[in-house]
Amino acid sequence: MKSSAKRKMPMSAQGMIATGFGLIILGITILLMLPISSNSGKPTGLLTALFTATSAVCVTGLVVVDTATHWSLFGRCVILVGIQIGGLGVMTILALISMMFGKRIGLRQRTLLQESVASLHIGGIVRLIRRAVLGTLMIEGLGAALLCIRFVPMLGLWRGLGYSVFHSISAFCNAGFDLMGTVSGPYTSLESFVSDPIINLTIMSLITLGGLGFFVWDDLMQNHFKWYKLQLHSRVVLILSGVLIFVPAALLFVLEKDASMAGLDTETRVWASFFSSVTPRTAGFDTVPTSELSPGGSLLTILLMLTGGNPGSTAGGVKTTTMLLVMMVASAILCKEDEVHVMGRRMENELLHRACSIVVVYVALSLASTLIICGLQPEFTLRDVLLEVFSAIDTVGMSTGITRQLSTISRIVIIMLMYAGRLGSLTFAILVARHAPHAPIQHPVDKLIVG
Repeated sequence: MKSSAKRKMPMSAQGMIATGFGLIILGITILLMLPISSNSGKPTGLLTALFTATSAVCVTGLVVVDTATHWSLFGRCVILVGIQIGGLGVMTILALISMMFGKRIGLRQRTLLQESVASLHIGGIVRLIRRAVLGTLMIEGLGAALLCIRFVPMLGLWRGLGYSVFHSISAFCNAGFDLMGTVSGPYTSLESFVSDPIINLTIMSLITLGGLGFFVWDDLMQNHFKWYKLQLHSRVVLILSGVLIFVPAALLFVLEKDASMAGLDTETRVWASFFSSVTPRTAGFDTVPTSELSPGGSLLTILLMLTGGNPGSTAGGVKTTTMLLVMMVASAILCKEDEVHVMGRRMENELLHRACSIVVVYVALSLASTLIICGLQPEFTLRDVLLEVFSAIDTVGMSTGITRQLSTISRIVIIMLMYAGRLGSLTFAILVARHAPHAPIQHPVDKLIVG
Protein backbone atom coordinates (compact mmCIF):
# COMPACT_ATOMS: atom_id res chain seq x y z
CA MET A 1 0.00 0.00 0.00
CA LYS A 2 1.34 3.42 -1.00
CA SER A 3 2.12 5.85 1.74
CA SER A 4 -0.11 8.88 1.99
CA ALA A 5 1.06 12.14 0.42
CA LYS A 6 3.26 14.25 2.57
CA ARG A 7 1.62 17.21 4.18
CA LYS A 8 2.77 20.52 2.85
CA MET A 9 5.15 22.40 5.08
CA PRO A 10 3.87 25.80 6.22
CA MET A 11 5.34 28.80 4.42
CA SER A 12 8.42 30.21 6.10
CA ALA A 13 8.45 33.64 7.69
CA GLN A 14 10.64 34.92 4.85
CA GLY A 15 8.24 33.44 2.30
CA MET A 16 5.24 35.12 3.89
CA ILE A 17 6.99 38.48 4.04
CA ALA A 18 8.06 38.15 0.40
CA THR A 19 4.53 37.21 -0.64
CA GLY A 20 3.10 40.13 1.31
CA PHE A 21 5.39 42.62 -0.38
CA GLY A 22 4.64 41.07 -3.76
CA LEU A 23 0.88 41.40 -3.28
CA ILE A 24 1.18 45.01 -2.13
CA ILE A 25 3.32 45.83 -5.19
CA LEU A 26 0.73 44.18 -7.43
CA GLY A 27 -2.10 46.18 -5.84
CA ILE A 28 -0.22 49.48 -6.13
CA THR A 29 0.65 48.67 -9.76
CA ILE A 30 -3.00 48.14 -10.67
CA LEU A 31 -4.01 51.42 -9.01
CA LEU A 32 -1.26 53.36 -10.78
CA MET A 33 -2.36 52.00 -14.16
CA LEU A 34 -5.79 53.60 -13.76
CA PRO A 35 -6.47 56.80 -15.76
CA ILE A 36 -7.27 58.65 -12.52
CA SER A 37 -3.67 58.15 -11.36
CA SER A 38 -2.06 60.22 -14.13
CA ASN A 39 -2.24 63.96 -14.78
CA SER A 40 -3.08 63.31 -18.43
CA GLY A 41 -6.11 61.20 -17.54
CA LYS A 42 -4.73 58.34 -19.65
CA PRO A 43 -3.78 54.86 -18.40
CA THR A 44 -0.12 54.38 -17.47
CA GLY A 45 1.73 51.47 -19.06
CA LEU A 46 2.23 48.26 -17.08
CA LEU A 47 6.02 48.44 -16.90
CA THR A 48 6.04 52.09 -15.79
CA ALA A 49 3.39 51.42 -13.13
CA LEU A 50 5.17 48.27 -11.94
CA PHE A 51 8.54 50.05 -11.76
CA THR A 52 7.02 52.93 -9.76
CA ALA A 53 5.06 50.60 -7.45
CA THR A 54 8.13 48.47 -6.73
CA SER A 55 10.25 51.56 -6.10
CA ALA A 56 7.62 52.94 -3.69
CA VAL A 57 6.91 49.74 -1.72
CA CYS A 58 10.60 48.86 -1.62
CA VAL A 59 11.29 52.48 -0.49
CA THR A 60 13.86 53.04 -3.20
CA GLY A 61 13.03 56.23 -5.09
CA LEU A 62 14.20 55.36 -8.61
CA VAL A 63 11.65 56.65 -11.12
CA VAL A 64 11.08 56.42 -14.88
CA VAL A 65 8.57 59.31 -14.88
CA ASP A 66 8.70 62.45 -12.76
CA THR A 67 6.51 61.98 -9.67
CA ALA A 68 5.11 65.52 -9.58
CA THR A 69 4.43 66.04 -13.27
CA HIS A 70 3.22 62.58 -14.33
CA TRP A 71 1.07 61.45 -11.41
CA SER A 72 -2.18 63.07 -10.31
CA LEU A 73 -3.08 63.78 -6.69
CA PHE A 74 -4.67 60.33 -6.52
CA GLY A 75 -1.56 58.71 -8.00
CA ARG A 76 0.72 60.51 -5.54
CA CYS A 77 -1.47 59.39 -2.64
CA VAL A 78 -1.22 55.79 -3.88
CA ILE A 79 2.57 56.13 -4.06
CA LEU A 80 2.65 57.63 -0.55
CA VAL A 81 0.61 54.71 0.83
CA GLY A 82 3.05 52.30 -0.83
CA ILE A 83 5.99 54.14 0.74
CA GLN A 84 4.43 54.06 4.21
CA ILE A 85 3.61 50.34 3.97
CA GLY A 86 7.07 49.60 2.62
CA GLY A 87 8.76 51.63 5.35
CA LEU A 88 6.91 50.06 8.26
CA GLY A 89 6.78 46.60 6.70
CA VAL A 90 3.84 44.52 5.51
CA MET A 91 3.67 42.38 8.66
CA THR A 92 3.72 45.47 10.88
CA ILE A 93 0.77 46.96 9.00
CA LEU A 94 -1.17 43.68 9.21
CA ALA A 95 -0.45 43.41 12.93
CA LEU A 96 -1.61 46.99 13.44
CA ILE A 97 -4.88 46.26 11.64
CA SER A 98 -5.39 43.13 13.76
CA MET A 99 -4.82 45.10 16.96
CA MET A 100 -7.25 47.81 15.81
CA PHE A 101 -9.96 45.17 15.45
CA GLY A 102 -9.10 43.62 18.82
CA LYS A 103 -7.72 40.38 17.41
CA ARG A 104 -5.15 38.43 19.39
CA ILE A 105 -1.63 38.22 17.93
CA GLY A 106 -0.66 34.55 18.04
CA LEU A 107 2.78 32.95 18.25
CA ARG A 108 3.00 32.49 14.48
CA GLN A 109 2.25 36.17 13.90
CA ARG A 110 4.73 37.22 16.58
CA THR A 111 7.43 35.16 14.85
CA LEU A 112 6.67 36.91 11.57
CA LEU A 113 6.83 40.30 13.28
CA GLN A 114 10.15 39.43 14.88
CA GLU A 115 11.55 38.56 11.45
CA SER A 116 10.03 41.68 9.89
CA VAL A 117 11.46 44.22 12.36
CA ALA A 118 14.68 42.27 13.09
CA SER A 119 14.09 42.10 16.83
CA LEU A 120 16.42 40.06 19.05
CA HIS A 121 13.55 38.74 21.18
CA ILE A 122 10.04 37.55 20.45
CA GLY A 123 8.90 38.69 23.89
CA GLY A 124 7.47 42.20 23.89
CA ILE A 125 7.20 42.25 20.08
CA VAL A 126 3.63 43.60 20.14
CA ARG A 127 4.68 46.47 22.41
CA LEU A 128 7.58 47.14 20.05
CA ILE A 129 5.20 47.34 17.08
CA ARG A 130 2.90 49.76 18.92
CA ARG A 131 5.81 51.99 19.80
CA ALA A 132 7.20 51.77 16.27
CA VAL A 133 3.92 52.85 14.68
CA LEU A 134 3.29 55.62 17.24
CA GLY A 135 6.88 56.84 16.98
CA THR A 136 6.68 56.82 13.19
CA LEU A 137 3.54 58.96 13.16
CA MET A 138 4.97 61.39 15.71
CA ILE A 139 8.30 61.84 13.92
CA GLU A 140 6.68 62.14 10.49
CA GLY A 141 4.22 64.68 11.91
CA LEU A 142 7.00 66.74 13.48
CA GLY A 143 8.99 66.55 10.24
CA ALA A 144 5.99 67.74 8.25
CA ALA A 145 5.47 70.64 10.66
CA LEU A 146 9.09 71.75 10.22
CA LEU A 147 8.93 71.44 6.43
CA CYS A 148 5.77 73.59 6.45
CA ILE A 149 7.95 76.50 7.58
CA ARG A 150 9.53 76.46 4.14
CA PHE A 151 6.89 74.94 1.84
CA VAL A 152 3.73 76.79 3.00
CA PRO A 153 5.08 80.33 2.31
CA MET A 154 6.46 79.07 -1.01
CA LEU A 155 3.48 77.03 -2.27
CA GLY A 156 0.45 78.19 -0.30
CA LEU A 157 -1.33 76.54 2.63
CA TRP A 158 -2.84 73.35 1.22
CA ARG A 159 -0.23 72.60 -1.42
CA GLY A 160 2.56 73.42 1.01
CA LEU A 161 1.02 71.18 3.65
CA GLY A 162 0.68 68.33 1.14
CA TYR A 163 4.31 68.72 0.04
CA SER A 164 5.46 68.76 3.66
CA VAL A 165 3.61 65.56 4.56
CA PHE A 166 4.78 63.79 1.38
CA HIS A 167 8.45 64.65 1.83
CA SER A 168 8.40 63.92 5.57
CA ILE A 169 7.05 60.41 5.02
CA SER A 170 9.34 59.84 2.05
CA ALA A 171 12.40 60.93 4.05
CA PHE A 172 11.58 59.00 7.22
CA CYS A 173 10.88 55.85 5.20
CA ASN A 174 14.15 56.41 3.32
CA ALA A 175 12.22 56.37 0.03
CA GLY A 176 13.65 59.37 -1.85
CA PHE A 177 10.48 60.25 -3.79
CA ASP A 178 10.03 63.99 -4.23
CA LEU A 179 7.53 66.45 -5.73
CA MET A 180 9.99 69.09 -6.86
CA GLY A 181 9.25 68.52 -10.56
CA THR A 182 6.73 71.39 -10.60
CA VAL A 183 8.93 73.65 -8.44
CA SER A 184 12.50 73.44 -9.72
CA GLY A 185 12.13 71.12 -12.71
CA PRO A 186 11.65 67.36 -13.26
CA TYR A 187 14.14 64.99 -11.60
CA THR A 188 15.88 67.78 -9.66
CA SER A 189 15.19 66.31 -6.19
CA LEU A 190 16.16 68.88 -3.50
CA GLU A 191 18.96 70.54 -5.46
CA SER A 192 17.33 73.99 -5.22
CA PHE A 193 17.55 73.74 -1.40
CA VAL A 194 21.28 72.93 -1.17
CA SER A 195 21.92 75.86 1.21
CA ASP A 196 18.60 75.79 3.06
CA PRO A 197 19.21 74.85 6.74
CA ILE A 198 15.56 73.98 7.49
CA ILE A 199 15.24 71.55 4.57
CA ASN A 200 18.71 70.07 5.11
CA LEU A 201 18.41 69.53 8.86
CA THR A 202 14.84 68.23 8.73
CA ILE A 203 15.37 65.78 5.87
CA MET A 204 18.70 64.53 7.27
CA SER A 205 17.18 64.04 10.72
CA LEU A 206 14.21 62.12 9.30
CA ILE A 207 16.50 59.89 7.23
CA THR A 208 18.75 59.19 10.21
CA LEU A 209 15.90 58.47 12.63
CA GLY A 210 14.21 56.19 10.11
CA GLY A 211 17.47 54.34 9.57
CA LEU A 212 18.20 53.65 13.26
CA GLY A 213 15.82 50.70 13.54
CA PHE A 214 12.73 50.11 15.66
CA PHE A 215 14.64 47.90 18.12
CA VAL A 216 17.07 50.73 18.89
CA TRP A 217 14.18 53.14 19.47
CA ASP A 218 12.57 50.71 21.90
CA ASP A 219 15.84 50.11 23.73
CA LEU A 220 16.47 53.84 24.09
CA MET A 221 12.99 54.50 25.45
CA GLN A 222 12.99 51.56 27.85
CA ASN A 223 16.33 52.62 29.31
CA HIS A 224 15.58 56.37 29.29
CA PHE A 225 18.49 57.09 26.91
CA LYS A 226 21.07 55.92 29.47
CA TRP A 227 24.10 54.69 27.53
CA TYR A 228 25.36 52.12 30.02
CA LYS A 229 21.96 50.38 30.11
CA LEU A 230 21.61 49.98 26.36
CA GLN A 231 22.05 46.58 24.73
CA LEU A 232 25.16 45.91 22.67
CA HIS A 233 23.28 46.20 19.38
CA SER A 234 21.97 49.68 20.19
CA ARG A 235 25.36 50.98 21.29
CA VAL A 236 27.07 49.63 18.17
CA VAL A 237 24.38 51.08 15.89
CA LEU A 238 24.58 54.54 17.47
CA ILE A 239 28.38 54.63 17.23
CA LEU A 240 28.38 53.44 13.62
CA SER A 241 25.65 55.93 12.68
CA GLY A 242 27.75 58.81 13.98
CA VAL A 243 30.92 57.61 12.27
CA LEU A 244 29.14 57.06 8.97
CA ILE A 245 27.79 60.59 8.97
CA PHE A 246 30.86 62.63 9.93
CA VAL A 247 33.71 60.70 8.26
CA PRO A 248 32.12 60.50 4.75
CA ALA A 249 31.03 64.15 5.07
CA ALA A 250 34.64 65.20 5.63
CA LEU A 251 35.81 63.09 2.68
CA LEU A 252 33.11 64.43 0.36
CA PHE A 253 33.91 68.01 1.40
CA VAL A 254 37.40 67.47 -0.04
CA LEU A 255 36.61 65.13 -2.95
CA GLU A 256 33.74 67.16 -4.43
CA LYS A 257 35.29 70.63 -4.20
CA ASP A 258 35.90 70.79 -7.96
CA ALA A 259 33.16 68.38 -9.04
CA SER A 260 29.53 68.27 -7.86
CA MET A 261 30.13 71.06 -5.32
CA ALA A 262 32.15 73.33 -7.60
CA GLY A 263 31.16 76.96 -7.21
CA LEU A 264 29.54 76.52 -3.80
CA ASP A 265 30.73 78.67 -0.90
CA THR A 266 32.22 76.99 2.17
CA GLU A 267 29.05 77.03 4.26
CA THR A 268 26.96 75.55 1.43
CA ARG A 269 29.63 72.90 0.80
CA VAL A 270 29.35 71.88 4.46
CA TRP A 271 25.58 71.44 4.11
CA ALA A 272 26.00 69.57 0.83
CA SER A 273 28.71 67.33 2.27
CA PHE A 274 26.63 66.25 5.25
CA PHE A 275 23.55 65.73 3.08
CA SER A 276 25.57 63.70 0.56
CA SER A 277 26.91 61.62 3.45
CA VAL A 278 23.47 60.85 4.90
CA THR A 279 21.32 60.29 1.82
CA PRO A 280 23.12 57.28 0.26
CA ARG A 281 22.18 55.24 3.39
CA THR A 282 19.54 54.88 1.90
CA ALA A 283 17.22 57.78 1.13
CA GLY A 284 17.82 58.79 -2.47
CA PHE A 285 17.36 62.55 -2.20
CA ASP A 286 20.20 64.77 -3.38
CA THR A 287 21.09 68.45 -3.10
CA VAL A 288 23.95 68.24 -5.62
CA PRO A 289 23.64 66.38 -8.95
CA THR A 290 24.64 62.72 -8.65
CA SER A 291 25.76 62.78 -12.30
CA GLU A 292 28.45 65.33 -11.42
CA LEU A 293 30.10 63.31 -8.64
CA SER A 294 33.87 62.89 -8.92
CA PRO A 295 35.30 59.35 -9.36
CA GLY A 296 36.25 59.31 -5.69
CA GLY A 297 32.88 60.64 -4.64
CA SER A 298 31.12 58.06 -6.80
CA LEU A 299 33.07 55.21 -5.21
CA LEU A 300 32.42 56.51 -1.70
CA THR A 301 28.72 56.87 -2.51
CA ILE A 302 28.56 53.26 -3.74
CA LEU A 303 30.24 52.06 -0.53
CA LEU A 304 27.73 54.05 1.55
CA MET A 305 24.89 52.57 -0.51
CA LEU A 306 26.20 49.06 0.10
CA THR A 307 26.53 49.70 3.84
CA GLY A 308 23.00 51.12 4.11
CA GLY A 309 21.14 51.68 7.37
CA ASN A 310 20.58 49.49 10.41
CA PRO A 311 18.68 46.20 10.83
CA GLY A 312 14.93 46.49 11.40
CA SER A 313 14.81 50.05 10.04
CA THR A 314 13.25 51.67 7.00
CA ALA A 315 16.67 51.71 5.30
CA GLY A 316 18.19 49.14 2.95
CA GLY A 317 21.72 47.97 2.16
CA VAL A 318 23.59 45.10 3.78
CA LYS A 319 23.24 47.04 7.06
CA THR A 320 25.91 48.68 9.20
CA THR A 321 26.29 45.82 11.67
CA THR A 322 26.76 43.33 8.84
CA MET A 323 29.63 45.36 7.38
CA LEU A 324 31.16 45.72 10.84
CA LEU A 325 31.13 41.95 11.42
CA VAL A 326 32.69 41.26 8.02
CA MET A 327 35.51 43.70 8.77
CA MET A 328 35.94 42.20 12.24
CA VAL A 329 36.25 38.71 10.69
CA ALA A 330 38.99 39.98 8.39
CA SER A 331 40.70 41.71 11.32
CA ALA A 332 40.57 38.56 13.44
CA ILE A 333 42.12 36.49 10.64
CA LEU A 334 44.91 39.03 10.09
CA CYS A 335 45.62 39.16 13.83
CA LYS A 336 45.47 35.34 14.03
CA GLU A 337 42.67 35.41 16.58
CA ASP A 338 40.26 32.49 16.90
CA GLU A 339 37.24 34.53 17.88
CA VAL A 340 35.60 37.81 16.90
CA HIS A 341 34.85 40.28 19.69
CA VAL A 342 32.80 43.47 19.58
CA MET A 343 32.96 45.78 22.62
CA GLY A 344 34.01 42.92 24.89
CA ARG A 345 31.43 40.43 23.60
CA ARG A 346 32.14 37.30 21.55
CA MET A 347 30.20 36.91 18.31
CA GLU A 348 28.71 33.53 17.38
CA ASN A 349 30.13 31.81 14.28
CA GLU A 350 26.66 31.43 12.77
CA LEU A 351 26.21 35.20 12.89
CA LEU A 352 29.60 35.74 11.24
CA HIS A 353 28.80 33.26 8.48
CA ARG A 354 25.48 35.00 7.81
CA ALA A 355 27.13 38.43 7.65
CA CYS A 356 29.72 37.25 5.14
CA SER A 357 27.04 35.51 3.07
CA ILE A 358 24.90 38.66 2.93
CA VAL A 359 27.77 40.78 1.61
CA VAL A 360 28.80 38.15 -0.95
CA VAL A 361 25.23 37.75 -2.26
CA TYR A 362 24.68 41.52 -2.46
CA VAL A 363 27.91 42.07 -4.38
CA ALA A 364 27.33 39.03 -6.62
CA LEU A 365 23.80 40.15 -7.58
CA SER A 366 25.02 43.69 -8.17
CA LEU A 367 27.94 42.69 -10.40
CA ALA A 368 25.85 40.16 -12.36
CA SER A 369 23.20 42.84 -12.97
CA THR A 370 25.88 45.33 -13.99
CA LEU A 371 27.18 42.88 -16.59
CA ILE A 372 23.68 42.33 -17.97
CA ILE A 373 22.86 46.05 -18.28
CA CYS A 374 26.30 46.90 -19.71
CA GLY A 375 25.87 44.12 -22.25
CA LEU A 376 22.39 45.26 -23.23
CA GLN A 377 23.15 48.98 -23.27
CA PRO A 378 26.85 49.63 -23.93
CA GLU A 379 26.16 53.36 -24.36
CA PHE A 380 26.14 53.72 -20.57
CA THR A 381 29.39 54.23 -18.68
CA LEU A 382 30.43 51.67 -16.08
CA ARG A 383 30.17 54.27 -13.32
CA ASP A 384 26.59 55.14 -14.23
CA VAL A 385 25.52 51.48 -14.30
CA LEU A 386 27.26 50.66 -11.03
CA LEU A 387 25.57 53.60 -9.30
CA GLU A 388 22.20 52.58 -10.74
CA VAL A 389 22.55 48.91 -9.77
CA PHE A 390 23.81 49.51 -6.24
CA SER A 391 21.17 52.21 -5.82
CA ALA A 392 18.49 49.66 -6.73
CA ILE A 393 19.58 46.69 -4.64
CA ASP A 394 20.41 48.90 -1.67
CA THR A 395 17.02 50.67 -2.06
CA VAL A 396 18.66 54.09 -2.29
CA GLY A 397 17.13 55.85 -5.30
CA MET A 398 20.09 57.99 -6.39
CA SER A 399 20.77 58.01 -10.12
CA THR A 400 22.92 59.78 -12.68
CA GLY A 401 19.83 60.00 -14.89
CA ILE A 402 19.99 56.73 -16.84
CA THR A 403 16.87 55.23 -15.20
CA ARG A 404 14.59 56.76 -17.82
CA GLN A 405 16.81 55.44 -20.63
CA LEU A 406 16.79 51.81 -19.48
CA SER A 407 15.46 49.23 -21.92
CA THR A 408 12.61 46.90 -20.99
CA ILE A 409 14.91 44.09 -19.86
CA SER A 410 17.16 46.50 -17.95
CA ARG A 411 14.12 47.91 -16.15
CA ILE A 412 13.01 44.41 -15.19
CA VAL A 413 16.51 43.75 -13.81
CA ILE A 414 16.28 46.92 -11.70
CA ILE A 415 12.78 45.96 -10.50
CA MET A 416 14.09 42.57 -9.34
CA LEU A 417 17.03 44.24 -7.59
CA MET A 418 14.74 46.66 -5.71
CA TYR A 419 12.54 43.76 -4.59
CA ALA A 420 15.55 41.69 -3.54
CA GLY A 421 17.03 44.64 -1.69
CA ARG A 422 13.87 45.28 0.33
CA LEU A 423 13.59 41.63 1.32
CA GLY A 424 17.31 41.30 1.92
CA SER A 425 19.50 39.73 -0.74
CA LEU A 426 20.22 36.60 1.28
CA THR A 427 16.52 36.05 1.96
CA PHE A 428 15.80 36.58 -1.74
CA ALA A 429 18.51 34.12 -2.76
CA ILE A 430 17.26 31.50 -0.29
CA LEU A 431 13.69 31.87 -1.57
CA VAL A 432 14.59 31.43 -5.25
CA ALA A 433 17.15 28.67 -4.71
CA ARG A 434 16.04 25.05 -4.85
CA HIS A 435 16.75 23.25 -1.62
CA ALA A 436 17.87 19.65 -1.66
CA PRO A 437 17.57 17.65 1.57
CA HIS A 438 20.80 17.46 3.51
CA ALA A 439 22.42 14.06 3.52
CA PRO A 440 22.93 12.71 7.06
CA ILE A 441 26.66 12.23 6.50
CA GLN A 442 29.87 14.15 7.01
CA HIS A 443 32.05 14.56 3.96
CA PRO A 444 35.80 13.95 4.10
CA VAL A 445 37.98 16.92 5.06
CA ASP A 446 40.33 18.28 2.43
CA LYS A 447 42.14 21.53 1.61
CA LEU A 448 42.22 24.22 -1.06
CA ILE A 449 45.01 26.73 -1.54
CA VAL A 450 43.70 30.27 -1.00
CA GLY A 451 45.20 33.73 -1.03
